[in-house]
Amino acid sequence: MKQPGRTIIHADLDAFFAAAEVRRRPELRGKPVIIGGKPGGRGVVAAASYEARRFGVRSAMPISQAVRLCPDGVYLSGDGSYYRELSDQFRAILLDFTDLVEMVSVDEAYLDVSHSERTLGTPRQAAESIKQRVRDELELVVSLGVSTSRLVSKIASDMDKPDGLCVVDPGSEAAFLADLPVGKMPGIGPKAVERLHASGVRTLGQLAHMPLPVIEPIFGKRADQIVQRAQGIDDKPVDPDGGPTKSISHERTFGEDLTEPEDIRRELYRLAESTGRDMRQKGLQGSVVAVKLRYADFETVGKQRRLLGPTNAHQEIMPVAEKLVEELLNTRRAPVRLLGVRMSTLTSGVLQLSLFDQQAQRQQKLNQAIDQLTERHGKGLITPGNLRSVTQQRNESREDDPDTYDRRTGERRGRDE
Repeated sequence: MKQPGRTIIHADLDAFFAAAEVRRRPELRGKPVIIGGKPGGRGVVAAASYEARRFGVRSAMPISQAVRLCPDGVYLSGDGSYYRELSDQFRAILLDFTDLVEMVSVDEAYLDVSHSERTLGTPRQAAESIKQRVRDELELVVSLGVSTSRLVSKIASDMDKPDGLCVVDPGSEAAFLADLPVGKMPGIGPKAVERLHASGVRTLGQLAHMPLPVIEPIFGKRADQIVQRAQGIDDKPVDPDGGPTKSISHERTFGEDLTEPEDIRRELYRLAESTGRDMRQKGLQGSVVAVKLRYADFETVGKQRRLLGPTNAHQEIMPVAEKLVEELLNTRRAPVRLLGVRMSTLTSGVLQLSLFDQQAQRQQKLNQAIDQLTERHGKGLITPGNLRSVTQQRNESREDDPDTYDRRTGERRGRDE
């Protein structure tokens, strides 16, 4: 469907974390570089250079598997502050082309350059200019997709990586998508792909012409939107503010599997505290607590519960998270490799306290003091007495598994979109 006047560019830095390391260590150029941890560690791959990908190394793959595939690779833990610095410079370049820039991660952005031909040239010329400036000023490579919509531009930017540039002319969106497999569309996951295949739907062109009753059992209320997107219709605008935060979470993969209840409780408290602190810093409260648990054999399970009211106090998050983890472990008690805590159904604004609710007021003041101490001296300074033990340092872990590297901030911090 033609959307006259709209020109949306999707810019995606190629293998960003790995490319950033090569940028400051030129001797790594041409070598398989894997970001996520050292061999023998418990992490997963956060990013892999294209040289490493030739060996079959992929993001979210356990480091142990990556080492088997690519034993001579260069394995690095990563540097979030360095990646964020480069991301800020990337954003500054994009802002020279338009004020309508939406950063969706540290290495990915949408630009609306509609009605800018007089200053930027044709959409292709604008994209080529962006590509050249990123190469000259950052020594990085960016792939670009250009079309009338966010969806088509995102798919287009992935068509010819690395260093790709794909322009989809207005009116040709549906034809461009038609022969692509259904899994190419963002929002269609592996399970949905399996069910579509079982229904005989393998391409986006087929999906674009499917009657809604056929795919409603797969997508529910999203069925109509999915069909429109398969036709190339996506009117969502570029939002420089990035839209509202939908959830805040923290995850941690442990250097050694956790088996003792007190160790699980202690790590769970740390995650609840970090999640609560993030919400307080952003002026948010959450009404739904969710936990994630990964066993030593990589089976991953989760559970969630709605609170009576919104909160950002980790003292209120922790008991609910603990109960949820207990319920999961009652189903299968096995060594725990990863724990995560997430708060969703977020609301903004200052938490309103009753003048007579002295306990809530004391808790709020306590958390403000804890946050100030944490900002000055780092995390883990204050821990409830019943969570401290002589084994407190035994399972020192690397906070936030690289498979939850927050590509919005460059930090190893889970954030669900």
